[in-house]
Amino acid sequence: MPNSQDLGPNADLIGAPDGRDRLETPALVLDLPAFERNLVRMAASAAGRGMALRPHAKTHKSVEIARRQIAAGALGVSCTVLREAEIMVAGCIPGVLITSPVVTPTHIKRLIAIARRAGAGNLMVVCDHPANAEALSAAAASLGFPLGILVDFSSGYHRTGVATEADAVALAAAVEALPHVELRGLQAYAGNIQHIEDRAARAARAAGLREAVTRIIAAAAVEGLRLEIVSGAGTGTHDMDMAPFTELQPGSYLFGDAQYAPVLRDGLASQPFEIALFAQASVVSVNAADYVTIDAGVKSLATDGPLPLVARGVEGEATYAFFGDEHGRIYAPNRPGLGAKIELVTPHCDPTVNLHDWLHVVDGDRLVAVWRIDARGH
Repeated sequence: MPNSQDLGPNADLIGAPDGRDRLETPALVLDLPAFERNLVRMAASAAGRGMALRPHAKTHKSVEIARRQIAAGALGVSCTVLREAEIMVAGCIPGVLITSPVVTPTHIKRLIAIARRAGAGNLMVVCDHPANAEALSAAAASLGFPLGILVDFSSGYHRTGVATEADAVALAAAVEALPHVELRGLQAYAGNIQHIEDRAARAARAAGLREAVTRIIAAAAVEGLRLEIVSGAGTGTHDMDMAPFTELQPGSYLFGDAQYAPVLRDGLASQPFEIALFAQASVVSVNAADYVTIDAGVKSLATDGPLPLVARGVEGEATYAFFGDEHGRIYAPNRPGLGAKIELVTPHCDPTVNLHDWLHVVDGDRLVAVWRIDARGH
């Protein structure tokens, strides 16, 4: 068991009925009941449609949360970078998929070490180029079992992935022909679709991607190639994507954020997931005439999304504005006093989590646990 020094400056508050309001700030706060409801809802949604779940660990970067996802029915986790995968495998998390190509010699060496530690069938990686496939094949000769590979199809931002459907089939054939690796399937993750606010437009784009993937699978079958796993989708399309996908890669559903809030208010009878993650700050100055200053700025909150939303600690409407590295401004008709605690809905949960070392888990006002963000900074 970790000692209190391993869990940051608020560890001594664990169990305190008013621990939530006594946290040293800035601090990430996780509402445990809301988090658990989100966990169960996504697992039930996937299972109810016959889909497997391999959620993205980049959202939480926490072995404890990954364990809870596995316990709720996930078959593994998706990791964007090697260090996340190393930490998940060291934490005995099964079914790790690395969703970005691993290319450089040093990274490939680390990949093989992770695969060896994970054991046969417990680690896969995507590939989007024949030269990379050959390098992976050569390196995997020392494993003693084949390294699983998914062909990465560029279906989103075109950061990685083969450019065309024909290229996907050709790369699948190239992987199939190599020794020491095993063609496991196809990745078609479209991050650009997930945040389309209009549900009909989002559904239409998702349907178009499914049609493209269906064509790839059919063309691969003609060549005698079986794409057993088809991995993709996300929080924004979790209830839309189905066959030919076999598994989903959502991440943000666990926490929610200001970026996803309008996406999930998309005409459904009720939002499927709740806001469970908050950034808590303290009012450190009240001397300005029209705002108060809090101790959470760009070093505590991601800046690649909308502004944080004020969720707790202010009566009536309030707005946030960035105010430098360590500070933010809160504008509110009912100005909170010096030392008051303010909780914010994070702009974009994934990169916000990456700025912190610990998640402060609360049930109501009680601090019930502190979970380490194991892959923070990676």
